[in-house]
Amino acid sequence: MQTLEHEIAETATFAGLEHSQLEFIAGCARNQRVPAGTVLMREGEPADSFFLIRKGAISLELHGPTGPLVIQTLHDGEVVGWSWLFEPYRWHMDGRAVEDSALVIFDAACLRGKVEGDHELGYQLMSRFAASLIDRLQATRFQLLDIYGRAPA
Repeated sequence: MQTLEHEIAETATFAGLEHSQLEFIAGCARNQRVPAGTVLMREGEPADSFFLIRKGAISLELHGPTGPLVIQTLHDGEVVGWSWLFEPYRWHMDGRAVEDSALVIFDAACLRGKVEGDHELGYQLMSRFAASLIDRLQATRFQLLDIYGRAPA
């Protein structure tokens, strides 16, 4: 059986971190299973956690005029949530399990407190989550192109 530290280390977001850093991060984490349909986060609510998908799928959704608009669906090994890093620590999208999922849930306040005392770890996390943020922005851009198409010349 793998420890949380090993599960975390095997993902692209956390790969290459030092053993002590992984231990530090794992101290703010726990495993949880959620059934399909579970809402993990709602736009505007406090972003007091983030998630690593061990197995399953989570859709990121925005409210649209005809109902939820799926921006991106994330799968095994991907991290869900970056809003915990930036004040006012509020979700910018909804997140819903689209299938039964096994997650590692990180306590954001715990981790923010730890990185205040370890700026190197804070830098590493910020750099890694910035890459995730860029992916989400690109996915949103593609969805907008899909919905609105090209403007007339």
